[in-house]
Amino acid sequence: MNTHPGILGKKLGCTQIFNTDGSVTRVTVVEAVPCTIVRKRTVDKDGYSALQLAFGERREKVTPKPEVGHFAKNGVAPRTVTKKGKDVSVLPRTVRELRLTAEEVAKYEVGQTISVADVLKEGQFVDVSGITRGRGFSGVFRRHHFAGFVTTHGTHEYKRHGGSIGTNMTPGRTLKGKKMPGQHGNKQRTILNLKIAKVIPEDNLVLIAGAVPGGRNTTVVVRGAVKAGRRA
Repeated sequence: MNTHPGILGKKLGCTQIFNTDGSVTRVTVVEAVPCTIVRKRTVDKDGYSALQLAFGERREKVTPKPEVGHFAKNGVAPRTVTKKGKDVSVLPRTVRELRLTAEEVAKYEVGQTISVADVLKEGQFVDVSGITRGRGFSGVFRRHHFAGFVTTHGTHEYKRHGGSIGTNMTPGRTLKGKKMPGQHGNKQRTILNLKIAKVIPEDNLVLIAGAVPGGRNTTVVVRGAVKAGRRA
């Protein structure tokens, strides 16, 4: 289990940066604005230690009532912001709980904010978690990268089929775990050991070398790598 400090962010997209030696590094840009601590989990009270981080903003009017109660119970008051010339009351949109060591949890208090400069630095290896892009109901070609059937010798209407899915009489059923068409994407995934190419704290930006799960404007969790140093 990863117990390293981390922060929530929003994936903005991909670009590239030029290094001092002229080489190019492809990076994913993540906007990691300061996150507010809305709750502390302790071993004495909850049986484990963790921090709940809040990210983003949503109008209090459309925030689910259980979440409004959760914020009120933990002392997270609504903020007033101006949108389209009107003052509206907002609460955090996204809440994620990060398991941490008891020593790390003791450093923070409810209501405190965590910025990108507090937990991440250039050259650090991180694990990035997010929800992959949903691709709907997909066939075996796209979902499992099947090679397909032969396309010669008079083959008809069978080029993109998945092939046999079981046996005839024994056991006479579809075998469990067969790779078949179905829901593709839209799942929680974590990419390990990605290197931070650059941190821009004044703009709350993190440039991560490589690909990050999810589409644009989706929420990701960036935290210290649990297998740091195993990948160059």
